[in-house]
Amino acid sequence: MMAGMRPIWGHWILIFWLGTCAEALTRATGSKPAEFGKRYTGFVDKNTEELYSFSYTSKNDTVDALRVFVSSNSINLEFPVLFVVRQQKAILSWQVPMVFRGNFPRTYTYQDVSRTLCPTEPEEGTGSQEQFIYIDIASMSPSIVQYELMVTRLLSFQLKTSVPFNFSASPSQPQYFLYTFPEGVDSVIIKVKSPENYPCSVVSVQDISCPVYDLDYNVEFNGVYQTMTKQAAITVQRKEYPGGKFYVVFVIKPEDYTCGGTVPQSTQGSGNHTWNLKRVKHMEVTVSPSVKDSVYVQATLLCLLYFLIFYVGSLLVAFVHYVSIHRKERNLKGSPDEGEGTVAASHPITTSTPDGSSYGAIDESSPGARKMTPPPIPRPRVYSDSSADEESDFDAIPEMETDKNVIRAKTFLYVSDLAVKDRRVVSKKYRIYFWNIITIAVFYALPVVQLVITYQTVLNVTGNQDICYYNFLCAHPLGVLSAFNNVMSNMGHVLLGFLFLLIVLRRDLLHRHLLEVNDTYAKDYGIPKHFGLFYTMGVALIMEGVLSACYHVCPNYSNFQFDTSFMYMIAGLCMLKLYQTRHPDINASAYAAYASFALVIFLAVMGVIFGKDNIWFWVIFSIVHVVGSLALSTHIYYMGRFRIDFGIFKRIAQVLYTDCMQQCSRPMYMDRMILLIVGNIVNWLFAIFGLVFRPRDFPSYLLGIFICNLLLYLAFYIIMKLRSSERIQTLPLFCIIATAVVWAAALYFFFQTLSSWEQTPAESREKNRSCIILHFFDDHDIWHFLSATAMFFSFLVLLTLDDDLDVVRRDKIPVF
Repeated sequence: MMAGMRPIWGHWILIFWLGTCAEALTRATGSKPAEFGKRYTGFVDKNTEELYSFSYTSKNDTVDALRVFVSSNSINLEFPVLFVVRQQKAILSWQVPMVFRGNFPRTYTYQDVSRTLCPTEPEEGTGSQEQFIYIDIASMSPSIVQYELMVTRLLSFQLKTSVPFNFSASPSQPQYFLYTFPEGVDSVIIKVKSPENYPCSVVSVQDISCPVYDLDYNVEFNGVYQTMTKQAAITVQRKEYPGGKFYVVFVIKPEDYTCGGTVPQSTQGSGNHTWNLKRVKHMEVTVSPSVKDSVYVQATLLCLLYFLIFYVGSLLVAFVHYVSIHRKERNLKGSPDEGEGTVAASHPITTSTPDGSSYGAIDESSPGARKMTPPPIPRPRVYSDSSADEESDFDAIPEMETDKNVIRAKTFLYVSDLAVKDRRVVSKKYRIYFWNIITIAVFYALPVVQLVITYQTVLNVTGNQDICYYNFLCAHPLGVLSAFNNVMSNMGHVLLGFLFLLIVLRRDLLHRHLLEVNDTYAKDYGIPKHFGLFYTMGVALIMEGVLSACYHVCPNYSNFQFDTSFMYMIAGLCMLKLYQTRHPDINASAYAAYASFALVIFLAVMGVIFGKDNIWFWVIFSIVHVVGSLALSTHIYYMGRFRIDFGIFKRIAQVLYTDCMQQCSRPMYMDRMILLIVGNIVNWLFAIFGLVFRPRDFPSYLLGIFICNLLLYLAFYIIMKLRSSERIQTLPLFCIIATAVVWAAALYFFFQTLSSWEQTPAESREKNRSCIILHFFDDHDIWHFLSATAMFFSFLVLLTLDDDLDVVRRDKIPVF
């Protein structure tokens, strides 16, 4: 029986195969030959299917691109009209109505669709070839649906170098064009402009392959891309596309949320479904050659040359100083003994030593010098670091004179009153700053480097250029870096920081030599020399350059604190150094200072996370800011004798009651009181400003507080120095003027905002600008150069400001 059924099964299989072939033959022979540029109208349903065929001849030296325009009156999303385009090496399909989903629970539907077909690359040496395209139109709709079809040949499909090209696109009508690298061009920049902000669009660069991803939901699948409002720019290197060709794709998003917009006004109140929303964007694209490799070399050499000038200038100043010292030495040797002794006595610090080093040395061979040597003042050298108010049962005068709380309570204080601790102990205390910042730098920088490398890798792998906020109109890639110029421009912080360390080292060595030659003058003349904070400032400047470079590897909202962390520390260290100059015994310990810096960085991170719209964060921060200012002011006014603990507010209230209510007495330290009142007013204004306006860039706001307090203290110090009849020598005066001029120029370029992570990536790109120096450096790079220079000069001001006091006894140098 089974054997008898085999012929029957074979018969049915043969019938089915013949029927399939017949149907295929019928469909093939039933295709309608069509012409380019002609509009065709037809009807389809579940029983009817249309097939159109187009043919054309492709040439070996041209790329032919076709564009298909279709529309349908169907509004039934359950039974759309399906369009399938079959080419020689690709198949493209879509449906009408075409549906897009937005970020909100809303859909956008379009009945008019146009797509560019993936061009067929002609093979070399084959000459002209005939190409065929078939368009199949079908629907499962139970009722008849009308459609329209038109296919055109694109005459302007290839973009030309440096020639602007204008076009328009919409969500259902994306566009893309071909660009071929000219001979001798290894890098180009694609600039796209639009007169209107919205609709939001996406610019993508994709390799020559089919299919081309040109819809909102798949444009991110291939190549590199970035969102756009008014302008966009993408730099493309030939090495990334071995064929020397790529597509530039333009997609219009159905919503503007990605670009910082909201739900379109025309759709509000219309439910979750919108039909045929008018979202046409007019754009202009220009592909221009980027900078050549030689420009990279020239820019790097220019950067090195600029900072090499400071090294040469420092050597020149040191040489002039050396020559002047030896000239004085020769003059002293040639003068009579009486004159030599007189000069040596009147200028004990500037008189050179026998071996040529004059940093505070004195020629002890001079009888006049030995005659004028002041007797050493007996003074205890070791005191406890505690600031506690200790009471004694004994009221002996010597004990009162040596007790630091009694000394600091004097109406008029001199440096000798606050420099009673052993010099070696104090120097070790300040040296802790240096070793601690080295440790902090290593542990802080390593994870930062790892994180930014990860960011750069993610950008290179995904092609999502919205991750990083570059100035894309002036972002020059090199290796794995997308903006090498922004990274390299931080070189100045490193080079000038290292130079400052060398200058401090020279001064330190000269001072040590002075201590070996004449310890008496080193101890009793001039400001006490402690270089630990200066070394720390140099390392901080170097680390600011390193971390700023790390931030600019991929600048964004998440890692902005890397660019500002050491700026807080630099500002704090400068204030500590300025205070330590005339208060060497009562400065903060390294551990307390770095704990304070850690708290500041913690607040900066909290501000980035919660500072946007959280009013409670600003209330708490303002309270902490004001209370901290009052507590620090009290500590400064009472020279460290007012303990900062939980009882400080009670003691402040008692002082205010006794000194201001019971009897209104004049402040004991009027100058210090004026400084603190002005400082508190400035800080309270900052707190009020933050509470009212709540700036989104909280790290910059916090940095502004630090810088304003530093400038205020520096201005007060200089004014008080001049009021005390002290003079400012030529070198520090030059540094002060240079600091003011360079800071002014640097801030001008700083406020030329080229990007902003406070906004969306597309809105940030509206601020992008072209390069201004060598077609390589932009305004922000100039800010890096000038800010590094300004900080270097600022450090030199602190280092040299009191050089005039090297010949003055410490018991004649006032404290303020």
